Amino acid sequence: MHNPLLEQGALPTFSTIQPKNIEPAIKQIIAENKAELAKLLVANQHYTWENLLAPLDEMGDKLMKAWSPVSHLHAVMQNEELRAAYNVCQPLMTEYHTDMLQNETLYQAIQSVANSPEYHQLTDAQRKVIENDLRDFKLAGVHLTPAEKIKFAEYQKQLNKLMTQFSDNLLDATQAWVLHITDAALLKGLPDENMRMAKQNAEQRKQEGWVFTLEFPSYSAVMKYLKNRDLRRTMYEAYVTRASDQGPNAGQWDNTKIMQDILTIRHAMAELLGFQNYAEYSLFTKMAEKPDVVLDFLYDLVEKSKAMALKEVEELTEFAKKLDSIAQLEAWDYAYYTEKLRLEKFDISEEELRQYFSMEKVLAGMFSVVNKLYGITIQELKGKDTWHPQVQVFSVHDEKNNLRGYFYTDFYSRANKRGGAWMDEIRVRRYLSDGTLQYPAAYLTCNFTRPLEGETAYLNHDEEVLTLFHEFGHCLHHILTQVDYPGVSGINGVLWDAVEFPSQIMEYWCWEPETFALISEHKETKATLPKALYEKMLHAKNFQSAMHMLRQLEFSLFDFQLHLEKNASVEKTLNEIRKEVAVVKTPVFNRFAHSFTHIFSGSYAAGYYSYKWAEVLASDAFAKFEEDGIFNKETGRAYLKNILEQGGVYPPMQLFIAFRGRRPSIDALLRHSGLAFSS
Repeated sequence: MHNPLLEQGALPTFSTIQPKNIEPAIKQIIAENKAELAKLLVANQHYTWENLLAPLDEMGDKLMKAWSPVSHLHAVMQNEELRAAYNVCQPLMTEYHTDMLQNETLYQAIQSVANSPEYHQLTDAQRKVIENDLRDFKLAGVHLTPAEKIKFAEYQKQLNKLMTQFSDNLLDATQAWVLHITDAALLKGLPDENMRMAKQNAEQRKQEGWVFTLEFPSYSAVMKYLKNRDLRRTMYEAYVTRASDQGPNAGQWDNTKIMQDILTIRHAMAELLGFQNYAEYSLFTKMAEKPDVVLDFLYDLVEKSKAMALKEVEELTEFAKKLDSIAQLEAWDYAYYTEKLRLEKFDISEEELRQYFSMEKVLAGMFSVVNKLYGITIQELKGKDTWHPQVQVFSVHDEKNNLRGYFYTDFYSRANKRGGAWMDEIRVRRYLSDGTLQYPAAYLTCNFTRPLEGETAYLNHDEEVLTLFHEFGHCLHHILTQVDYPGVSGINGVLWDAVEFPSQIMEYWCWEPETFALISEHKETKATLPKALYEKMLHAKNFQSAMHMLRQLEFSLFDFQLHLEKNASVEKTLNEIRKEVAVVKTPVFNRFAHSFTHIFSGSYAAGYYSYKWAEVLASDAFAKFEEDGIFNKETGRAYLKNILEQGGVYPPMQLFIAFRGRRPSIDALLRHSGLAFSS
C-alpha cells in the first residue's frame, strides 16, 4: 500500500501526511533500519567510516525524514487523530534509539574505528562524530548489565511519555478557558487592535461581545492595558494555574504528579549511570562541567542584580500608590503599572511603537541585516507544500549564490498550536549515498499576535521583534553550517549551554539605529522610526532590567536545584528559590512550574541556566561588532566562519576565542543590561 510518509524528499510534503499512515511508516522504517544494522554488524568485519558510520547516518536520515514533519505537526496543528498517532509512535522511537545506543556490538564496532590506524586520516568532523557517539553510548547505559539496560530503557520510555503528556495537558488547559465579556465599559484601557481581535474571537465562537483567551498575545494585552483590576486578577489566576491543582479548572489536566514522576525518573536514570544526580548527568554535555560552576555563575548575577531590582520594585510601588492609591502591588498589577510608568518616565508606549513594525517590514529588514553581515540572500519560495495558509518558505543563498538551505516560518498564535517560540530541524546538511548534497532546512515557529482577517500584522518591539531575531539566529546556525556530518552539523553536537549564543547575539542588532532604518516603517506615514522616538526607546531599553534578570535567574536556579537534589519537591524548591532571589511577591495559588515546558517537556532540564551562560558569550561577541562597526563586513565574515559554519566539531570556547581573540568577559553583559555599576 502506498504510504507518502515513506517518500518524503528534499522538503516535506505536509499535505500528504495522514494520521493513519504515521504508525505503519514509522514501524516499517524502524524494521528496515534494524535489518540493515544486523547486516552491518557482521562478525570480525574490519569496520571503517564508509562501511559503518556512513550507513548509520543514512538510516538516521531516513527515519528523521518521516518523523520530523509528524513531530512538528503534533506541535503546531494538533488534533485527536494526530495526537493518538504521535503517542503510539513516540515510544517506538524512544525504544529504537535506546536499543541502538545500548547495542554493545555496535559500540565495539565504532570503538574499533576509533582504535584503527585509519582513524587519524579522518576529518576533525568525522572524529568528533565518533567521539560523541561513544560518549552517548555510555550515557545510554551501554556498559550496564542486561537487567539494568532493560530498566534504563523503561525509564527512558516512561520519561518521554510523561514529557509529552505534560505538554498535551498544558495545551488542553490553555484552550479550555476563555474570558467572555459583553459590557464594553469593563474593557477600558485596551488598545483598539486588541479589542478588535477579542471581537473576532467572539464572532468565531458565535458569541456577542469580546472573548479573551490564554494564548499569550491575548493574555499579555489584558495584563498590560486593562484598567479593571478584578478582571486582570481573573485572567492572571487562570493563566498561572493552567494544568494544575489550582484555579478555575483545578485538577483537570493536572501536571503535579507528572512533574514529580519526571524528576524521580531522571534522578534514577542518572544514578543508574553512576552520576550523583541528574544535574551532573546533564552537565556531561555542557561547557559548565560541575554544578558549583553553574551555581556560582548564577548567584554572582543575583548579587549584581538584586539591589537594583529592589529599587525598581520600590519605584513601581510608589508610582501605583500615587496613580491609583494602590496600597499593595499584586502579581496581576506589575505589567499594567510597568506600562503606565514606562509612558510617564520615557513618554513612550508599546502600542505607539508597534505601528512602526509590520511583519513584512521587520522580516525584510532582518534579511537585510544578515545580508550585510554574512553576504547571504533570502528569497521566498511560492507554491510550496505547507501545513497552514500563513506559513511561508524561504531559501538561503550565500554571496557566491550557492544554495545553503531552507526555512519555514509559522509566526502567529492559533488554536491547537503549542505556545512559545522555537527553531527545529527538518533536514540536516549531509551528502546522500548518490553523492548529492542534502541542504539543511529548519522550522521557525512563533506565537505572535495574529493579524485581523485581511490586515497586516504589527509586532511589539520588546517581545516579538526580539523573539523573531532570536529564533532566526538559531536558523542561521543550523542552515549556514559547512559541516557535512549530521552528528555535528548545524546545532548538532554543540555543547548545550552554548547553543543559545548565535540566537542571543542576533537580538543586539534590534537596538541599533542602522537596523531601525531597515526594519521600521510607520503604518500610515511610511516614515522610519524618528530619531527622537529611537532615543526614547534606547533610554527605556533597560527599564526594569534588573527585575527581568532576577526572574530569569529564579527560573535557572529553580531548574538546576530541582535536578541537583534527590526527591526534590517542586513547590518547596520553587518557594525556597523565590525566598532567596525574587523581589516580586507571588500569590500562593501561582503554579508557574506546571507550565514550565522548557524543563518538563523540552531539552533544558538542568540547563535553563544556558540562556544566561550563552548571553555572556553573545554580549561579548557583539561588543566586537560595536568596536568594529555593527555591519563591518570583515567582522561579520569572521563570525560566520568561526561560529555559524562550524557546527559542533570544536569546543565553543575554542570557537569564541578564534573569533574574539580572547576568553569571554561578563562586563559586556552587565553593560548591555544596564547593571554595570550596580553591586
